[in-house]
Amino acid sequence: MMKEKLLHIALRIYDAKEELPTPDAELLEEAKAALSKSYSPYSKFQVGAAVRLANGAVLSGANQENASYPMCLCAEQVTLATAASLHPGVAIESIAITVRSQLKTITAPASPCGACRQVLCETESRHHQPIRIILQGETGPVFTLEKAGDLMPLSFDGSFLE
Repeated sequence: MMKEKLLHIALRIYDAKEELPTPDAELLEEAKAALSKSYSPYSKFQVGAAVRLANGAVLSGANQENASYPMCLCAEQVTLATAASLHPGVAIESIAITVRSQLKTITAPASPCGACRQVLCETESRHHQPIRIILQGETGPVFTLEKAGDLMPLSFDGSFLE
């Protein structure tokens, strides 16, 4: 017998970053500052990310391109790996992600790619704690989600491999 299940996410939309709770606004500013770390000579598309850890540490990173595109490193993965390396075992409470293009003004939040969504979900699963997501383009509205799993319902995780 066929069944139907509806999946719901809560997406909060703020008209501007000034409407965000202070910790989210501060983390978004760190992500914007990380844009200067981007190495994106090919796409001209910069991505900055910043995380706040459970111990209060804030770390940031940016995308790193390569002429061989599959070798590029996304800002989210650079930042998550930095957090895991510098603060092993410490949960990530939130991540802010922002973008900027040298070709046009990005006025809408850009969501993480599928690979980054998978890594975010794996990180959530590993630490048994949701990761709050904060997204903004160069300007415009800010989207927030309460957990990375909302970006990737029905995600693949380690339970399939046990």
